[in-house]
Amino acid sequence: MKATRGIRLLALTVLAALVVLTAACGDDNKSDSGSGSGGGGVTLRLGYFPNVTHATALVGVKKGIFKKDLGSNKLETKTFKDGTEASEALSAGAIDATYIGSGPSINLFQKSKGEAIRIVSGAAYGGASLVVSKDIKSAKDLRGKTLSSPKLGNTQDISLRAWLKKQGYKTDANGGGDVKIAPQENSSTLDAFVGGSIDGAWVPEPWASRLVIEGKGHVLVNEADIWPQGKFLTTVLVVSKKFLDDHPDVVKLLLKGQVDANDWVNKNSDEAKTLTNSEIKGLTGKDLSTEVMDSAWKQLTFTNDPLPDALQGAADQAVSVDLLDSNDIKGIYDLTALNSALKAKGEKTYSDA
Repeated sequence: MKATRGIRLLALTVLAALVVLTAACGDDNKSDSGSGSGGGGVTLRLGYFPNVTHATALVGVKKGIFKKDLGSNKLETKTFKDGTEASEALSAGAIDATYIGSGPSINLFQKSKGEAIRIVSGAAYGGASLVVSKDIKSAKDLRGKTLSSPKLGNTQDISLRAWLKKQGYKTDANGGGDVKIAPQENSSTLDAFVGGSIDGAWVPEPWASRLVIEGKGHVLVNEADIWPQGKFLTTVLVVSKKFLDDHPDVVKLLLKGQVDANDWVNKNSDEAKTLTNSEIKGLTGKDLSTEVMDSAWKQLTFTNDPLPDALQGAADQAVSVDLLDSNDIKGIYDLTALNSALKAKGEKTYSDA
């Protein structure tokens, strides 16, 4: 198992190095991370996904909230399909900050010995489930079945493996064991489920709702049911440590935008839901049905709370299923800018303890 992890981490390291080399030899206009853009300001390059779990970013960008709060600084945005892509871009210096899941955040932090990133805010929690075919009634029916997750080592993959272990099942990173896990992109999961090549999947929204509504599956496990108070991290905002060290004032403005964006989402829920779906269509070419969007939206809570207990729980899970060697994440948070923004608005501040 450790050899498998070593091969996986080596491959990711090599890929990240290649991305760095490509970036260095490629676009000269983006070669200076966080540099001024000719008008006396800093360029902040922000990543996020065209997905309902990243509604804070989608709304914050579309409504111009980040741009306004960044003042004379420039905002550049880039979207990614998953946490691996975003992690590689951040490691390569191609972006300065990104919305991402807890699993990739922990991986980035540990692989870099704490030098790559800092989590500067929460963004959303909830919104992940194990959806299975109608013939599977309970955990005991899963032996010999094939389940999917978005990617090996991602947030939902870790949760799936940890839950299966608690049910007494063995899994491995190569798709073997009592229950086979076949990680694949979310965009392929629905077709695989309908076609019968997988028996279920532990996925984030809106894919869980799509598997139920379009794939005629049913929820075997709502992840909220296995966490204290139903709180588990789905999306966090991370900033590269280099950018944070070089431009703490810009990060402070970014966090003002984070807080303002989440405030707007929570005060204008229906409009935010519609706007999020519109942005998903604009970025992917396809929107979600009203039924799917309504189902997915009600499973999510958009909050700045960094949920340190939940993040530690995620690290503990990853160690328990041999996807991490250590659960030590001390120093992963820097909530200075977040708490400054919250205090300025008279809102609750947070601790990383």
